[in-house]
Amino acid sequence: MCNKEYLHLEGLNKILSIRASMNKGLTVTLKTMFPNIIPVERPIVSLQVIKNPLWLVGFVDGEGCFYINVKKNEKRSQVLLAFSISQHSRDENLLNIIKIYLGCGIIEKVSTRPNNVNFVVYKFDDILNKIIPFFEKNHLFGVKLLDYQDFCKVVFLMKDKIHLTEEGVNRILKIKNEMNRQRKLK
Repeated sequence: MCNKEYLHLEGLNKILSIRASMNKGLTVTLKTMFPNIIPVERPIVSLQVIKNPLWLVGFVDGEGCFYINVKKNEKRSQVLLAFSISQHSRDENLLNIIKIYLGCGIIEKVSTRPNNVNFVVYKFDDILNKIIPFFEKNHLFGVKLLDYQDFCKVVFLMKDKIHLTEEGVNRILKIKNEMNRQRKLK
């Protein structure tokens, strides 16, 4: 870019080759316009460790999710929590490194998304005793911090068994419906 190589076809092809190897690759439109692009080979990263917890905080800020699910039926309601990070399947090793670092969670592959892999923490005790202490010590920033704070409110309501009442479930639903993509920033 600095050398203005992108102004020539050869330079543009180099950029598209890099783009093709990232995330979900080239869009359908770019593949149609540039059918001969070959993705650059990405090095396999192995035997990595997380050397600084702030790296993980930044990664979660971009790729993580604090999720609350409320299932209601005629007899009772159920509140389910999850902390997750999703990546392309080629980065499964990275998610395993995060799993080892945090000392909890599982790696999931979803059949409806064959190119994705997820690191997920469902266990309430792990969320309460590992995930929350990690982020209390290593603070998130921006909108993800707001989602984390709302998530914590629900965790502590559940710790106090408030989720076992109809009023508690309604409080949790209100919190859930104002976080993540539903959050309205002022």
